[in-house]
Amino acid sequence: MIRVTPRSEGKVIGVQASEKLTDDDYTETFIPALQKVIDEYGGVRVLFYMDDSFTGWEPAALLDDAKFGLKNAKAFEKVAIVGGPDWVGWSVNLFKPFFEGEIRVFDGDELDEAWGWIQ
Repeated sequence: MIRVTPRSEGKVIGVQASEKLTDDDYTETFIPALQKVIDEYGGVRVLFYMDDSFTGWEPAALLDDAKFGLKNAKAFEKVAIVGGPDWVGWSVNLFKPFFEGEIRVFDGDELDEAWGWIQ
């Protein structure tokens, strides 16, 4: 499950990912929220927080994430990845060259620091 957090404002979108993310999480919630901000502001800053119940992505959700991210790579000004398993941080570092914006990985207990950085 994914939900947009109440701290989202302007060109900053914060989301909380719980349990396993599905294709519907992306097509019905996350991608429309991102697209709305990109359309309105021309760019977006994303805080992606994986809580303790997060278990990963369904393959279709990973594909949605990759397609949207690569198609809109120039629109991502900053991305904060918070929490999650170690392999997520390693994967994020592999994709850094494809984005012009800044990407930073934070430990799960650094959520407030991540919010400060993304804003």
